[in-house]
Amino acid sequence: MSWDERPARPLTLADRVRYGRTVPTGARVPGAGFASRTEAITWAATVVADPRAVFLDTETTGLGPDAEVVDVAVIDVLGRVLLDTLVRPHGHIPPDASRIHGIYARHVADAPSWGEVQPRLCEALAGRRVVVYNAPYDWGVVTGCDGRWRLTSPSPGWACAMRAYAAFRGEPGQRGGHRWHKLEHAVVDCGGQVGGHRAHGDALACRWVVLSMAAEGSDIPF
Repeated sequence: MSWDERPARPLTLADRVRYGRTVPTGARVPGAGFASRTEAITWAATVVADPRAVFLDTETTGLGPDAEVVDVAVIDVLGRVLLDTLVRPHGHIPPDASRIHGIYARHVADAPSWGEVQPRLCEALAGRRVVVYNAPYDWGVVTGCDGRWRLTSPSPGWACAMRAYAAFRGEPGQRGGHRWHKLEHAVVDCGGQVGGHRAHGDALACRWVVLSMAAEGSDIPF
């Protein structure tokens, strides 16, 4: 059974602390993580070789349980865009969030609502192997938005590239296990470009990190 097909388990308080940001209640994390660098490389190689693989990223209104998506992107393993759109949230975008991703109310005033975007997201993810950097957070925000709109969420089982990269680096965490690394640090360490906290750029950054891990075990070209 592949990593992204393993049964998900509810996030514990330790998970929420280790991820370094608030994870919405009800978020679920695939599997139990990666035990070693070799395991992470093997997983990454299977992702790169899988034509079903896609990379997803969201930008949101915040970190709490009421966070909403304001930007979402999905790209395939070749970097082709399957979805890239701003989203008009029901609530406001706090200034602190805007300072991070650069998305202000004026940018989303004419954007589609989550009710309009979500069917397109489900279509982009249908039958796909979904990889996300910090998957529990994005999954929690997406399903939270779905719940408010009373929509059926995409299939669960998103794989977490952050967990894989933590094992790949192998640095000990303060509370055991492996230390987490922010995406902007991970992609630079892998020789790539920072995504700039926009969904499309960060999805590309996640893809680069996975490609880099996979390349450690083969002659995969970039």
